[in-house]
Amino acid sequence: MSTRTSRVLHRSLRETPPKAIGGEGVYLFAEDGRRVIDASGGAAVSCLGHQHPRVIAAMTKQASTLAYAHTAFFSSEPAEALAERLVGHEPGGLAYAYFVSGGSEAIEASIKLARQYFIERGEPQRQHFIARRQSYHGNTLGALAAGGNAWRRAPYAPLLSAAFSHVAPAFAYHEKREGESDAHFVARLAAELEAEFQRLGPDTVAAFLAEPVVGATAGAVTAPDGYFKAVREICDRHGALLILDEVMSGMGRTGTMHAWEQEGIAPDIQAIAKGLGGGYQPIGAMLASGKIIDTIRAGSGAFQHGHTYLAHPLACAAALAVQDVILEDGLLDRVKERGRQLEQRLTERFGNHRHVGDIRGRGLFWAIELVADRASRTSFDPALKLHQKIKAEAFANGLGCYPGGGTVDGVRGDHVLLAPPYIASAAEIDLIVDKLGTSVDNVLRSVNH
Repeated sequence: MSTRTSRVLHRSLRETPPKAIGGEGVYLFAEDGRRVIDASGGAAVSCLGHQHPRVIAAMTKQASTLAYAHTAFFSSEPAEALAERLVGHEPGGLAYAYFVSGGSEAIEASIKLARQYFIERGEPQRQHFIARRQSYHGNTLGALAAGGNAWRRAPYAPLLSAAFSHVAPAFAYHEKREGESDAHFVARLAAELEAEFQRLGPDTVAAFLAEPVVGATAGAVTAPDGYFKAVREICDRHGALLILDEVMSGMGRTGTMHAWEQEGIAPDIQAIAKGLGGGYQPIGAMLASGKIIDTIRAGSGAFQHGHTYLAHPLACAAALAVQDVILEDGLLDRVKERGRQLEQRLTERFGNHRHVGDIRGRGLFWAIELVADRASRTSFDPALKLHQKIKAEAFANGLGCYPGGGTVDGVRGDHVLLAPPYIASAAEIDLIVDKLGTSVDNVLRSVNH
């Protein structure tokens, strides 16, 4: 029998991570006594930090009343209240919420809803979806097929649907040409998307799928002004839907409740998750426009999809409490304020750093990209696994951050993503940048010698 330390299948099969035994505010506590500042909210999840008393109280109350009821038989008060909170005012035309257990499920539901909508409209030929390279939309097979990350897709390529194709991302640091203005860059990206519609046949495309701010795969990449307006116009002209993946960037992370609010457009379908429940329960949601749901209601009368834990009462109660705190404590304004501070501190610490090529983000969603040479924007050798070394060094220094590799093309490139809790203090933001700076420099010193 093989030697082992844990029966749990951890991300690494060669080592067992330390046990977390508690948390408070922006800190997590390990079994060995370490206090780790959670500077990325796990994976941009813990928007209110850990053990928020109002959320814990709401969960306790709900658990004592009703933990679970299957949606084939019942709705629940928390689900109805959460949906009303999210879409009762129909933001951007989004009028209905479908509650699932996470981001991948929200994307799967979004893809399926778009497909069913066109079947019920009498357009069954609309079976193609266009997404972007270097995107990440989840790890189930449908979501993985939609995503454009080469490394994540590679082992499962034979299993992935050919219904998905990919165009260039709005990633100015790597995709923008020498001397090209933002307007020309946007026009070129729009032309590429238009060409992909034409290649597939404009009346065969169901939807274009994109993250308003790209998360884990490329590191807090915002689009140039006008990009999403151009995308929206192309979708409208060809009768396709716009699906926005705000699993990571939504629910206040960028300083507005929805990241698309800052783009001057709205989607037909939206996926949300992480900041919806703040990690207190597994929950995600698909938000859909009235026109889509009304079409299906008038047709078959049912969305042909479902999971066991849809609209889980305890998860919905936790998420509603999280959203109450964000609203009542004015945390969107705080995200903007702390976000400006984080940008300023990152610029002060890394703006002239010889191995930091780009500092990018919005709200409390920022990343630095590491380069071997700033002038040529050349990445470090992937064999160095620089991002993994930085993660380990930062953790040893009491900082939890979210580094990623393959930033440029799925193979080359290293970045570090920061997504601190909305409740972080000014002093804690300073501490995060200070610890990250020390960790990055320590690793680069070891790599360069």
